[in-house]
Amino acid sequence: MASPPPVTSRDITALLLAGGQGTRMGRADKGLQPFRGVPLALHALRRLRRQSLPPAAVMISANRHLADYAAFGAPVWPDAVPGHAGPLAGFLAALEHCQTPLLLTLPCDVPHFPLSLCERLAQALCEQTADIAMAAALGGDEPGAARLRTQPVFCLLRATLRDSLAGFMQAGGRKVDAWAAQHRRVIVPFDAPSDDPRAFANANTLEELRRLERAENQSPFTIPPCPTPPPSPPRP
Repeated sequence: MASPPPVTSRDITALLLAGGQGTRMGRADKGLQPFRGVPLALHALRRLRRQSLPPAAVMISANRHLADYAAFGAPVWPDAVPGHAGPLAGFLAALEHCQTPLLLTLPCDVPHFPLSLCERLAQALCEQTADIAMAAALGGDEPGAARLRTQPVFCLLRATLRDSLAGFMQAGGRKVDAWAAQHRRVIVPFDAPSDDPRAFANANTLEELRRLERAENQSPFTIPPCPTPPPSPPRP
């Protein structure tokens, strides 16, 4: 049987999840909090442009301050399901507008996500003919303990799963892992020696966000700031 064609940039739309309530951050809008002087959401959008396999299009999932997010230059979609139903509500809203065969999902509060994220998920999805490729990274619940743990909101999924997700949420489902387990899923480890151990560290509180900033200044994996793109020409 012939191998499936490789995934290309034009096959992928990225969804940046910024629709949470920010409960542990004093209900601040997390995606608009500054990281190295740049809003977290904008920092993530710039990092998406630097992917080794950059998505052809980007969308933002947000439920507050929609105009502020739209100013970053990407379409903004509120949840398709009311009541702050979690990341899957953002997934569903994006799938209703996605124009590519694949959707890459990631949260706005993980400033060091791998620059190879999209490429490695796409390669695994293609090689395993899976429906969903999900990242996994080393983490531990106790000091000195480490095990490979899935990162459910970091995934690449087929846009044809929209009806499946809509049915799952209509039945009251809310957990990404529970829905993903219903489909052909491949887990993609990000635990190579060259992988940044902070890659999937997220900021649930303002102090955690500041801690990530301080750690970046001390890490051998530190990268220079993303360049600011030139301003768009005025519309005629």
